[in-house]
Amino acid sequence: MMNSTKQKWNLRRTWPLHSMVLPGLLVLLVFQYGPMPGIIMAFQDFKPYAGFTGSEWIGLDHFREIAAFSDTKQVIWNTFVIASLKIVFQLATPFVFALMLNEVAKTAFKRTVQTLVYLPHFMSWVILGGILLDILNPEGGLVTRVMVDGLGMKPVFFLGDGDWFRFVVVASDVWKEFGFGTIVFLAALAGINGELYEAAVMDGANRWKQLLHITIPLLLPMAIVVGTLSLGNILNAGFDQIFNLYNPLVYDKGDIIDTYVYRMALLNGQFSFATAVGLFKSVISFILIVIAYRLAYKFADYRIF
Repeated sequence: MMNSTKQKWNLRRTWPLHSMVLPGLLVLLVFQYGPMPGIIMAFQDFKPYAGFTGSEWIGLDHFREIAAFSDTKQVIWNTFVIASLKIVFQLATPFVFALMLNEVAKTAFKRTVQTLVYLPHFMSWVILGGILLDILNPEGGLVTRVMVDGLGMKPVFFLGDGDWFRFVVVASDVWKEFGFGTIVFLAALAGINGELYEAAVMDGANRWKQLLHITIPLLLPMAIVVGTLSLGNILNAGFDQIFNLYNPLVYDKGDIIDTYVYRMALLNGQFSFATAVGLFKSVISFILIVIAYRLAYKFADYRIF
């Protein structure tokens, strides 16, 4: 009885905080769970005029097409390659940068740099995509002018060549997001007991040895957690970024599952096949997320519940 009364009292005090969750919960229900009945299209020859009830049921035919079409296999491979490169460099870059920033003695300079590298995270890919299209333009772009006029090199069509396109996608995404990732590692660095460094100094360890024997070993568990949890995004190569940068010239190297689904469904009208591809991606991603949390718990003792 006492516990029930205490819970009611806590709810009276915390209901404003709970009410702040409602808008986000409403968005989640409307845009994430609301469209889920549409999954049935993956098992139908869906016709918009016939609806769900009037469309022919064809079972797993679309999933067999996924396994048979070379285009679908190439799209899955592109997604895996681009997402894997992003995961690796988005883990390594913040890790190294946090170590370097941690060695800066001047607090004002450290905070200024941290703020500057963090700001691109809040910029939309619509804006950044337009900037990249301009500066990488092979006819008069800033990078082209530097290469041709300054270095005497030939211009490169960065967004028209598949290999260069992948490089631009990974590099620009790392530049945009590594500041946000740095915060995680800086927080982990702040939690390291200062007495360990004092003891190391007493033993004659210089800054380099402190880094090798204290900082990096204590930071590795957080890196393992971040890395393993990133496995769940192995099939999320970044729709917003790719959509704003790609073109038909780089479909063979730059087309990913999400952009492929967009084209198949909204441009070509193949709603059922696109739904099947999206469902295939969701199932694989779910399996990878479960594996990632298992690995994070096993190697870093990390768990949410």
